[in-house]
Amino acid sequence: MKQLQGSPWLLAHRAMLKPNQPMKVSLLGNDYVLWQDSHGTISALPNACPHMGAMLSEGWCVTKPDGSSAFAKRGVSRIACPFHALEFDSSGCTVLPGSNKQTKSILPPLELIVQGDFIWSYGGYEAKIPIPSIMNEIAAEYEFIGVTGERSLPTDILSLLLNMHDYNHQNGTHRELFEIEEVQVKKFIDEGLHSHAYLSQPRKQPKWRDILKNPGQLAMPKVLEAHLENFFPFMGLLHGEDKLLSLKESHFYLPEAENRSRIFVLMYMKAHSAIAHLIKGNLLKLIDVVVEQDAKILSKIYANTPQRIKLNNEVGMDWVRRNFDSFPTVVEPNLSR
Repeated sequence: MKQLQGSPWLLAHRAMLKPNQPMKVSLLGNDYVLWQDSHGTISALPNACPHMGAMLSEGWCVTKPDGSSAFAKRGVSRIACPFHALEFDSSGCTVLPGSNKQTKSILPPLELIVQGDFIWSYGGYEAKIPIPSIMNEIAAEYEFIGVTGERSLPTDILSLLLNMHDYNHQNGTHRELFEIEEVQVKKFIDEGLHSHAYLSQPRKQPKWRDILKNPGQLAMPKVLEAHLENFFPFMGLLHGEDKLLSLKESHFYLPEAENRSRIFVLMYMKAHSAIAHLIKGNLLKLIDVVVEQDAKILSKIYANTPQRIKLNNEVGMDWVRRNFDSFPTVVEPNLSR
């Protein structure tokens, strides 16, 4: 996959990794096994065992606390192949049966940039744009609620990004969930690969039966005033302000393969009322439903259909198309308005 090489991608939040339990991640057409040892060290290797191609993510982690094996680092876990139990350390080295000598690296490690709880990677390519500091700033100031909405979708990354920056689809895809009557783009600030969109979305008042079904509706006012901050192509951030709480809803996008993409959402908040703590779980469920609705519609589109109709408020989609075509260079006029 040549498109978007050089972008940083958030592979996972540390909370998504249980100690010594391997996790499969896919990025730019390649599969990797990602794991965290009991000391918090995080490693990633190509997922195919170099012996007979078994998925290492289906194996297990091994730790030799006495340091007696041929592997040098004491207490650091290794990944074991589920087929023949060959063990690979974080450098991709192994010890073959009948030998006590460590091989050279057979599996080239995936380079990771671990910043606190955030696990980033450029997928083995030269960095073209920097990792923004905003997630570290949010983590330092806001309470982490949790991870939600994680999905692997049978859609290409461009279709996913267009959907995530389509400010009109709330009226269709999410009509029953938010009952938005109108979408107004108040301001769009184009800063190249970084942008801000300010939306005003009047909505119908929920009925009591709706509130009882989903108390998270209490956090939504009559008019949803949304500030969306976008980092092309890997992240969209919703800044939400309400009398109950301040919310940071961080959506992350990854191109797993040509026609498969992954999304997950990290949620942070600052409570202004005790009620905010009571609805944290409901907020996570609410966003999971939102992502599920997006995933459903993305699985039922013809991605290559020529667009012969243009709606109002498509500036976010125009921003995506421009940056996708010229990444990492910005070549078109500024779209601010």
